[in-house]
Amino acid sequence: MTAGSSFSQQLESHTDAYLESFKAGIDLLPELLDQYAAGDDYSETITAIENLESECDDRNLTIVALITNADPIDMGKLNTRINYNQSALVEFYRTVDVVVNVTERIAHELDMMRPPHDNACFEGLQEMAAEVADTTAVLEEVIERFVHDLGTYEASDSLTEEIQEIRNMESRCDELRNEVIATAFEDETIDQPLMYREFAILFDELANQMEDITEEIIVVASNAPGIVAEEGPDV
Repeated sequence: MTAGSSFSQQLESHTDAYLESFKAGIDLLPELLDQYAAGDDYSETITAIENLESECDDRNLTIVALITNADPIDMGKLNTRINYNQSALVEFYRTVDVVVNVTERIAHELDMMRPPHDNACFEGLQEMAAEVADTTAVLEEVIERFVHDLGTYEASDSLTEEIQEIRNMESRCDELRNEVIATAFEDETIDQPLMYREFAILFDELANQMEDITEEIIVVASNAPGIVAEEGPDV
């Protein structure tokens, strides 16, 4: 096994393990809100989110160290795409990790603030959680393919449709955020509208961060011939 193939396989393996915890943590958000609304015990779900966030932090540090400590010889000639984008990739992985940090924050805020759940605002937050979980499934596939393509010599791939789908989902989250905030301040039966505003902004931040991840993929792909992440201008 050459140094290049070993490096790319390590990066891909670590990324796959990271994404497994990444998606599992975000997938727990809809479940957490459902448990809270039903009056069920949700403490184990919060603990699971905390544990998954810690796993992601540890794995992210491992990935960043793998990239920053490698030189062109370690990466090998087959990984010039990674070598040429070393700094951008480190920033990319750090941006990905912000998502799990916000996920954990939402879980803690819910437990501390305990907003009333028998109203349209909380239902809107549940919709946002479901939308974010759906977005995560698409993003996971995009990241897996992107990292695989970077470490595969002369790989050719297009991620444009999936990235556009993530953008559309982010726009849907914007709409849901606006609906929750508008309802919170217009419905006189809603107590503490600022609380729902904060939660809506936090869920929207998750969607925004996911879109930011795709923007960083576009930046790296622009310097990696064969990987298409954004359609060019019409001629």
